[in-house]
Amino acid sequence: MRRVVGSLVAAGAAGAVAWLAARKIGDAKPGGAELWERKNFRGSTLTLAAGPAAAAGAAAGVAVAPGLTARARTAGVSAAVAVGAVGLYDDLFGSTSSKGLRGHLSALQSGEVTSGVVKIGVIGAAGVIGGALVSDNVVDAAIGGAAIAGHANLLNLLDLRPGRANKTVLLHAPAVLGGPAAPVGAAAVGTALALLPDDLGERTMLGDAGANTLGALLGLALVAREGRAARLAHLAVVTGLTLASEKVSFTKVIERTPVLRELDGLGRQR
Repeated sequence: MRRVVGSLVAAGAAGAVAWLAARKIGDAKPGGAELWERKNFRGSTLTLAAGPAAAAGAAAGVAVAPGLTARARTAGVSAAVAVGAVGLYDDLFGSTSSKGLRGHLSALQSGEVTSGVVKIGVIGAAGVIGGALVSDNVVDAAIGGAAIAGHANLLNLLDLRPGRANKTVLLHAPAVLGGPAAPVGAAAVGTALALLPDDLGERTMLGDAGANTLGALLGLALVAREGRAARLAHLAVVTGLTLASEKVSFTKVIERTPVLRELDGLGRQR
């Protein structure tokens, strides 16, 4: 019962903070509109305000939720803050000359440390710390940490159309709203629910700050309830999909699959 209450509190607090923060940041646009506004795939102007709002909401939800161990709470809050911060830096100031995992690693081989490389390092570190905090041994911590980092990256790869990443978070609900870190998953779900309307309305976008953060919390909530075999399977899936994304367009796959196409377009402006 305490875990259910914790999940409800986490979802409610996360959603409220994310909704309010998105509006405050979207109205203020600190540093100017040029810094915060981007064009989406159809040329509409959106604001990146949902990214830091998602990180703030998720961190707040995890911080206040009852029913979490101190270690799980620390893992969730630290992941939201660290991943959100490095993602926001990449969103606002990052170079677009290198894209994708392969692009950033190729740049690193050439001696160029891109903002994307820094982001990969921070997300990896956050994953390892999170994995260690919800594990009993080094092996499980390493596997879990890699799965958390992979989950963070994978959700960001899906954030290419309005509402897609937030809908993906909601589809995780049955899997993440259980286990010892259920309030962590609930914080991600509550945040996604609050930000989805403006995402679908093409007024805001999650960006790296939002998508990476929510993906990391989903990964953490899953890892906290998984044994070693499940963690290995989890890692294999996110790694396989990440490698596939270098060769295959997820958007094209979705558009060619009727069920996925309908779900992807649900609520979106036509």
